Amino acid sequence: MTTGRHVARKRFGQHFLVDRGIIERIVSAIGPHPGEHIVEIGPGLGALTAPLLERVEHLHVVELDRDLSARLRERYPVDRLTVHQADALRFDFATLPAPLRVVGNLPYNISTPLLFHVAAAAARCTDLHFMLQHEVVERMIAKPSEPEYGRLSVSLQYRFRLERLFTVAPGSFRPPPKVHSAVVRLVPRPMAELDALNEAGFSGIVARAFSMRRKTLRNNLSGLISSSDLAELGIDPGKRAQNLPVAAFVTIANRLAQRRN
Repeated sequence: MTTGRHVARKRFGQHFLVDRGIIERIVSAIGPHPGEHIVEIGPGLGALTAPLLERVEHLHVVELDRDLSARLRERYPVDRLTVHQADALRFDFATLPAPLRVVGNLPYNISTPLLFHVAAAAARCTDLHFMLQHEVVERMIAKPSEPEYGRLSVSLQYRFRLERLFTVAPGSFRPPPKVHSAVVRLVPRPMAELDALNEAGFSGIVARAFSMRRKTLRNNLSGLISSSDLAELGIDPGKRAQNLPVAAFVTIANRLAQRRN
């Protein structure tokens, strides 16, 4: 039997949600229903796990910490809770039943790569609700020409409709983080709206365009597409990537994909 108080591990970025009001607000925003397939990333001490299991028959959780995984297995029977003791960055979400709803208080130290990883399974998901560092959410929802607009903004806005729901103060956690948090909803866009001919090519263009933020498209995309080709597409080669809407990156990627075919 696992006993005693769990000490938050800094290497795992552990900040446990303890504010009952915020917990209820998150669960209400998710709105779980019986029969739905839900996976929780980083359940920790089970703050969200318990109220979710009051509303659904079964829940999957992905937890890296062995001690916390053991506590959850002791607390809930296997027919109610399946604990995947694994690194969420390497976990294959395609192995879970679809349509899938994804929730979690994501570790701040791996939130950006984890968002990219989970986005790869978007076609199997109904929606995703995450607690993240407020700064990360600002980057996710930023608009062109805003300081926070970047690779994360373009990549996620292409694949999802994003909505920041509410902010959460540091005091809602144990131990309290040094920053504010925010809860965000991601709803996958219908396949008909995803008009990139090659999504890997699109992702590559976005990464390359933002590789040196202060440089222009002419410089960052040099060797991939010429200034004259950009102008022909109606895109000013003298602009920086942060000034372009998502659709412009799709246009560039599609021109290159057509050339390869």
